Amino acid sequence: MLNRVILIGRLTRDPELRYTPSGVAVTQFTIAVDRPFTSQGGEREADFIPVVTWRQLAETCANYLRKGRLTAVEGRIQVRNYENSEGKRVYVTEVIADNVRFLESNRDDKRSGGQSERDPFADDGKPIDIPDDMPF
Repeated sequence: MLNRVILIGRLTRDPELRYTPSGVAVTQFTIAVDRPFTSQGGEREADFIPVVTWRQLAETCANYLRKGRLTAVEGRIQVRNYENSEGKRVYVTEVIADNVRFLESNRDDKRSGGQSERDPFADDGKPIDIPDDMPF
């Protein structure tokens, strides 16, 4: 039997770090993974997949991952259930990650104080003037 999943997507919000009563770190976050096709309206759709990490990996994710960051997650799918306050059985499907790769570095993060900065090298439609006396 095999239960293995690899996902690449962007975080929908900053990870939430918590600790169990025994002091074990656990982090929860959700990644948006694009579907390989478009809807009938021509729009791209995505799946929003909950991810859980434990121990040192949880603390690392909480310290370095941020909303919008491209991330690869490797782990297993787990289905758990519990009874909510109304007495109804609730089923939760999530990925328990044992490996998380940060696919963008902090240098790639264009945010400053939570807001995006304008890329000074973005193509604004104007030609670039390069002098003829360049040394190369």
